[in-house]
Amino acid sequence: MRLFAVLLVSIVLVEYASAQSSIVAARQRGGPPAPARGGSAAPARGGAAGASGGVYANLGQLMKGILYPNSNVIFAAQTQNPAQVRPASDPSTATDPLASTYGKWEAVENSALALSEAAGLLMVPGRRCANGRPVPLQNPDWPKFVQGLREAGMTVYKAAQSKDQDKIIDAADVMTTACANCHDKYREKANLADRCQ
Repeated sequence: MRLFAVLLVSIVLVEYASAQSSIVAARQRGGPPAPARGGSAAPARGGAAGASGGVYANLGQLMKGILYPNSNVIFAAQTQNPAQVRPASDPSTATDPLASTYGKWEAVENSALALSEAAGLLMVPGRRCANGRPVPLQNPDWPKFVQGLREAGMTVYKAAQSKDQDKIIDAADVMTTACANCHDKYREKANLADRCQ
């Protein structure tokens, strides 16, 4: 078992060093990093480079990768007390954040902060919607909806810090409203082609 752990750490360090050199080389040539061995290239349809070096995900990918899973942690905390969630058999590899190494109420806090921070990613110029349309940054309601998400995340964070499930239920309602405000206008369309307008 100890040999396996040493081998795993060695592999991770080699992959990390390889990824870092790929990132440095990409920055020098002005493009996105090359994919890791066995990986696939990031989708090119994201858009123009931003201050962070580039836009790699479209809005749908960003929602599915960051906002959706983190909001589900918060929704789960409405019906299941995070303090009572049993750790996974190996918390370091748990796919359920509530049962992970950073689980229980800390997972709810982290998810709330991730939502607040991810709100800034919704304002990065050059991002496109899943249908190829530009994210409607220029629309006056878009920044208001983004700010609503940011504030809702902080409301959930404060509720999670209290470790009071009743406060989480109220805060999750604030978050649901913030999400619905934007989804009702930009997402809930019969055809994917009609989204983001």
